[in-house]
Amino acid sequence: MIRDTLCACIADAIRACQAAGELPPFEIPAIALTRPRPEMGDYACSVPMQLARVTRMPPVQVANKIAHRIRTDSATLEVVAGYINFRLTPAFLNAQADAILRAGDAWGNIDLGHGHAAQVEHGSANPTGYATIGTGRNVVVGDTLANVLEAAGYAVQREWYVNDAGSQVRTFGASLYAHYARALGVAAPLPEKAYTGEDALEVAAEIAAEAGDHYLNMDRDAALRALGALGIDKVMARIRAALARIDIRYDRFFSERSLYTSGKSEHALGILREKGLLVEHDGALWFSEDGSPIRAGQGKRKSDDEYAESGDDAEAGEGKAKALPLQAVVIRSAAVIANPDERPTYFASDIPYAYDKVVTRGYFPAVYVWGEDHQADVSRVMTAARALGLPDGAIRILIYRFITLMRGGVEVRMGKRKGNAIWIDDVVSEIGADAFRYIMLSRSIDTKFTFDIGLLTEQKNENPVFYVQYGHARIASLLRRAAEEHGIDVEAALESTQPLPGEPAELDLVRKVLELPEIVELVATTLQPHHLTTYAQGLATAFSKFYESCRVLGTPVETLHPRLKLCRVAQQSLARALRLMGMTTPERM
Repeated sequence: MIRDTLCACIADAIRACQAAGELPPFEIPAIALTRPRPEMGDYACSVPMQLARVTRMPPVQVANKIAHRIRTDSATLEVVAGYINFRLTPAFLNAQADAILRAGDAWGNIDLGHGHAAQVEHGSANPTGYATIGTGRNVVVGDTLANVLEAAGYAVQREWYVNDAGSQVRTFGASLYAHYARALGVAAPLPEKAYTGEDALEVAAEIAAEAGDHYLNMDRDAALRALGALGIDKVMARIRAALARIDIRYDRFFSERSLYTSGKSEHALGILREKGLLVEHDGALWFSEDGSPIRAGQGKRKSDDEYAESGDDAEAGEGKAKALPLQAVVIRSAAVIANPDERPTYFASDIPYAYDKVVTRGYFPAVYVWGEDHQADVSRVMTAARALGLPDGAIRILIYRFITLMRGGVEVRMGKRKGNAIWIDDVVSEIGADAFRYIMLSRSIDTKFTFDIGLLTEQKNENPVFYVQYGHARIASLLRRAAEEHGIDVEAALESTQPLPGEPAELDLVRKVLELPEIVELVATTLQPHHLTTYAQGLATAFSKFYESCRVLGTPVETLHPRLKLCRVAQQSLARALRLMGMTTPERM
């Protein structure tokens, strides 16, 4: 990246100043470039401002000394109030087209990960119902992050964590049993907090059609377990089919139950036990961050899956709040939950799962994509990771905000258990897979946003996905017309060494194309994929401005060839951005 090359030039210039006695000895700080307002240049360096104190010189004097020693043919320099601004030269910008074309589908790739194994675990909704649009935001964010981490040089594994253990599986099995019996004309009561949505009814009816009264003739507890497992298999099959429609793929579906049957849970909990961080209290097994006894008032049952826990609580101390060490239930008391298979809490699974990801399988980072309803779980998992000795940065947990769906200005209400959820299948059938993916990426993950489903069905520029894809199709059309209507050998034009005329719109388009590797790095480091949609729209806009102000077809060869090359470069970059987002690159629209 030219940004990194310029940073290296600045560091070399500082060392040269020190060697010449123009600057005193000091450790050179990390050098970073920012993007100033366009009229100020392409990059700006604020290091002279940082060095003013250590050098005991005014920032502008430091900037002038460093700027005088910078050696680069790629940019011109200007010192402005202690900043060094860089503007890429037309000659440099012209030379980039060939390098981008040679990179092909690898354009935008960087070597941030150096081939290290990384994992993105996403989706992972309870397999007690079909995939909703809430899950849709999760999986699109996760899949796009996996694409970008691959482009950033990581060997990425994509995983869905199947919650096939615990009390929710029993509740789901009991709900299916009741629906299944009723489908066969046999009265059966629904359990407390039953699943009554159309998905549960559909699965139960399917089982009734396939198995007849087989499960009615079994021991009831055995039937509940069997129906719970069978129901999960059927729901997961439906989820896989829905996700395939939006081009979401997984390398592994990881069973929560396997943590217990494989001994992984026992091993991870054993590490905490040896450290004295597991404490017995009122018949339950607790994690205590500092190994201290469970505080008074802890352990009161809130529900089958929750206890009153602490760690985010605060107590007064020297005039300010002080966080209490985390104390959380790992295994519930037999007096509360009779079935030993249902006593482990979600936290009991989180502990060995984190250990398995990082230590056993060697992922760094192991990225979790969770909905905002899991915000309270973040501190527990991160605390457990530290207690297990996992290295800092190995576990990265993203929390995304939920979305609001509108239709004709009216909010569409959503819920899952009671049957008013909105399925991915239904939305994709209406707006298409590309529009679905784009809208899920169009805002920062920590932003709750509203979108109107009607806009995404319209073929006009106000539809953001149409605008970006139309930019790609528009270039494809121009290149076809060049060959078919004007008899131009486009491939020969791409080999031309003729420079661009140097119109501002031409050079601005090259500048925007060159941002792609920086966007890949930004998304890979911040794990915020919305930067891709912002970039794609900016690139489509830059091409539109170029197309409107710079004629291509019907110009002399010395103008035609470099502009056709620029069109291909822009098309290639738009295509790469779209593919990183998991979207198609239409040739015609």
